[in-house]
Amino acid sequence: VQLVESGGGSVQSGGSLRLSCAASGFTYSTYCMGWLRRAPGEEREGVAAIDSDGTTKYAHWVKGRFTISRDNAKRTLYLQMNDLKPEDTAMYYCAAGWRGGYYCGSDFNSWGQGTQVTVSS
Repeated sequence: VQLVESGGGSVQSGGSLRLSCAASGFTYSTYCMGWLRRAPGEEREGVAAIDSDGTTKYAHWVKGRFTISRDNAKRTLYLQMNDLKPEDTAMYYCAAGWRGGYYCGSDFNSWGQGTQVTVSS
């Protein structure tokens, strides 16, 4: 399994970024995919997940600002992030898990190296 994130960067509060994750080495279309993040000094936390059937889950604090999507033909996962806030500053990781349904979003088997998102006020 290989997951390679891109699209991170530095933006001002209220700005937008679109993260991408290129996946290879597994049957992408059948896997639950997700995004997690780790802020400095904090534990890693789930951001969003999308199952093989397109069902999505979001952390409660996302509140409509982020949208997760997947393109199975391109084997790519996306996270559109709008109205970014300084507290969104973190390393964002792409993750893959073979168990879907109830377990999608909480049982990942593989992670990428991450892409840094920095939001200034």
